[in-house]
Amino acid sequence: QVQLAESGGGSVQAGGSLRLSCAASGSTYITTCMAWFRQNLGKEREAVATIYTSGGNRYYADSVKGRFTIFQDNAKNTLYLQMNSLKPEDTAMYYCAAAGYCSGLVTAGDTYWGQGTQVTVSS
Repeated sequence: QVQLAESGGGSVQAGGSLRLSCAASGSTYITTCMAWFRQNLGKEREAVATIYTSGGNRYYADSVKGRFTIFQDNAKNTLYLQMNSLKPEDTAMYYCAAAGYCSGLVTAGDTYWGQGTQVTVSS
């Protein structure tokens, strides 16, 4: 089992920045990929970014390329999402995930989820 706890969400004006954190604990060795997803009410959850825990390959949704950066601190077992130049359409609940494996933005295998952190961007 893997436990994930997100933090860092909040409200910001368009053009601003936020950094989300996801602290991982438990049997993290069973996962090879970490990811950030987001979801709005009535919409499907979408992958924002993924990172392979070894090797560090990173993938981004087209809607966030050049604005968001996913990175990890292995010593702290913490995943981050640096979000710059935020837009109102980035408003969503953001979830951290740890997956058995990934292919690009697609996660697969046993997947564990955090509780989510709300990001609200006002115009």
